[in-house]
Amino acid sequence: MRFIKAAAAFAVMATVAVPGAAVAQTVTPEHAQSGVQGTLLSVSAEGTSEARPDLATISLGVTTEGQTAQAALQENSRRMAALNQALRRAGIAERDIQTSNVSVYPQQQYRENQPPLITGYQANNTVTAKIRNINNTGRVIDAAVAAGGNNINGVTFSHADPDAQLDAARRDAIAEARRRAELYANALGMRVNRIVAVSEGGGYSPPIPYPMAARMDAVAAAPPPPIAPGEIETRVSVSVTFELR
Repeated sequence: MRFIKAAAAFAVMATVAVPGAAVAQTVTPEHAQSGVQGTLLSVSAEGTSEARPDLATISLGVTTEGQTAQAALQENSRRMAALNQALRRAGIAERDIQTSNVSVYPQQQYRENQPPLITGYQANNTVTAKIRNINNTGRVIDAAVAAGGNNINGVTFSHADPDAQLDAARRDAIAEARRRAELYANALGMRVNRIVAVSEGGGYSPPIPYPMAARMDAVAAAPPPPIAPGEIETRVSVSVTFELR
């Protein structure tokens, strides 16, 4: 029992140096009933996975103006139909195109000591489109603008199968927890006998936004915009309890 207490004291000092990294425990009666006979070591570790995204989501649309709300909306509908056709020709499936905003509102001129004067109306229609071949992102944006799109609100990169990246990060987290457990066991003159418990603290794989906000009323011939997807880092944290002997 003296050795177990010494091991616990060592682990507490290690925890002060690296908060939350490892905690050793003496064996309680409950643990003994479950077959635990050695010293328990709880290790918190984080695993990561970095990979190039394979899905791009763009937000773009059309803004039009007219003397009446109907005129602004009719022109907007005509240009949005052309934009949607351009997206389809660029290889975007119908299921990957979704309307995210439709609005019509008056344009007002404010005058001193007088009620606002309505000078016309503005119509907006925005869609989000998923690009499953991210190498075509610049070409899709170029095609949409050429077809009449004059609002580009940005691009977001993500993984079509985020679970695959989470699983890679989970394996990395478990490997790191095992490495730390072996280090502590070796320092204590013990060995890792088995894993008693594992819990996951959660995973995080954030989408990467690519800022691109523009309003274009006239479009000149230009090459597709360069797009750099980079890599997405996925993180998972785990807590693993080992039995040392």
